[in-house]
Amino acid sequence: MSMDFNFFMNDIVRQAREEIVSAGYEELKTTEEVNEALSKKGTTLVMINSVCGCAGGVARPAAAHALHYDKRPDRLVTVFAGQDKEATEQARSYFTGYPPSSPSFALLKDGKICTMIERHQIEGNDPMTVVSKLQQTFDQYCDEV
Repeated sequence: MSMDFNFFMNDIVRQAREEIVSAGYEELKTTEEVNEALSKKGTTLVMINSVCGCAGGVARPAAAHALHYDKRPDRLVTVFAGQDKEATEQARSYFTGYPPSSPSFALLKDGKICTMIERHQIEGNDPMTVVSKLQQTFDQYCDEV
């Protein structure tokens, strides 16, 4: 029995996209969408999505659960590394001083990078550890809702 690899990967990508969008994140697929979202006033959390195990097992669950908190970013957006390449590259151009990393989280305020939670801070951790890191970031940079 042979399996169509592209069909299999398309299903994984679709599920990864649906999971983060259903958590309340707006998917950005073009450079124009990235520039519009990341240049807005206020705080924006960017989740750099991917299909790796630490994205599905740690980062996306943490992205959803971290929002159950008194302080949160004004906007939640996501780009998909390896899938929406131009949008991801454009988002990363805002993350001055940080190397490309996926999955990861970037918090911007008024279009400027405040901090990132990079792959090395996600991989090997459980989702609640990453939730805690995200909420510490929210405490530092975001307003109460």
